[in-house]
Amino acid sequence: MTEYKSFTLSENEKKDLLERFVRYCKINTRSSETSETFPSTKEQWDLLNLLKKELEEIGLDEITLDEHGYLFATINSSNGVENAPVLGYFAHVDTYPGTSGENVNPQIIENYDGNPIHLPTNGITITEDDSPYLKQFVGHTVVTTDGSTLLGADDKAGIASIMEMAKFFINNKEIPHPKIRICFSPDEETGRGMDFFDTKKFGADIAYTVDGSVLGEIETETFCGDSATVTVTGYDIHPGLAKGKMKNAVRAAADFIKNLPENSLPETTENKEPYIHPIALSGEVGQVVVKFILRAFSDEELEERTKELIRVAKETEKRWEGVSFEVKVEKGYKNMKVVLDKYPKVVAIAKKAIKMCGVEPYEGYIRGGTDGCRLCFMGLPTPNIFNGALCFHGVKEHISLEWLAKSSETIRNLAFLWAKEANLV
Repeated sequence: MTEYKSFTLSENEKKDLLERFVRYCKINTRSSETSETFPSTKEQWDLLNLLKKELEEIGLDEITLDEHGYLFATINSSNGVENAPVLGYFAHVDTYPGTSGENVNPQIIENYDGNPIHLPTNGITITEDDSPYLKQFVGHTVVTTDGSTLLGADDKAGIASIMEMAKFFINNKEIPHPKIRICFSPDEETGRGMDFFDTKKFGADIAYTVDGSVLGEIETETFCGDSATVTVTGYDIHPGLAKGKMKNAVRAAADFIKNLPENSLPETTENKEPYIHPIALSGEVGQVVVKFILRAFSDEELEERTKELIRVAKETEKRWEGVSFEVKVEKGYKNMKVVLDKYPKVVAIAKKAIKMCGVEPYEGYIRGGTDGCRLCFMGLPTPNIFNGALCFHGVKEHISLEWLAKSSETIRNLAFLWAKEANLV
């Protein structure tokens, strides 16, 4: 039996990987929290259609792009590995709604020297305070924004990683691998990415999202996440006639937000501390709507965040005679660790795949959610693999090409190890 140590990317493959990544980043795929369509923005179709064309050019099978914006493709198993578990890989095409993704202008820094990175627009600098891993990038090729937009590495790095993996197995059919199913999906950033996903139709037995961050990390825990809408209703009247009559919902909502507990906000918490996060505010004097996300690593702590929100709303209502507060909570997702603990092999093989790259693997957690979290509770165990990017969602987002290459190498190794696990190679 032939022994395989690791499936390292060649210099030409790294060049191709970089070109893919930059090409994808330049396409504006910003999603929308307020849209009622799915996908939430028409721009996401631009990248989906490009990816469909590229998958066809590489030579994958069963390529479909459905009405919901799910792009599927298949890499058929190598000879003798037909009975191995079907492996799934996921990445999302949309980028974070809160930061501009229009006219993304990636900056490529070759042979990075380890010094603070000065971005050409807005006088912004990336330092070790922003990114404690900068010194590890010395000698790497680093890609940044120009300081005016996000980069889109969340999750175009994952897409590029998967595409390069697909090309590798299509061009190296003799390397053992199971049937591989690929899904590029919309609207992960809005939390709706799996709203119309059919796990049975997809047909994978185990899967991995390539939507993590730091080299070597496999994420096996997420926050439990709910959303809340607080409607503040006042009474509007012409300001010239307002004395003793107007009940200003704008002022009451501002008071409400101001009195949220300082120690329960995302900007004052870290690690596994829960938080309450006001994400959007809209309205006028007569009525204001404030949208929140609530996050905690346990159901009990999440329930406490809900109680805290209701408590502040009731206390504010008492201070504002004639103004009412209505709190509605919508249940979201739970910590995926609950599911993944039942599938230790899925995590163990991922650690082996990372170790094959010469990288020490470790389990981490996400102060947020992933599509993999929802997939876990839909019956498909799906931990999250690193893609090498840092400072997601902001203008300081950046990535090391060498870390991105290790991500693609890892998912190559994963496919081989699942074939080997089935005792078929």
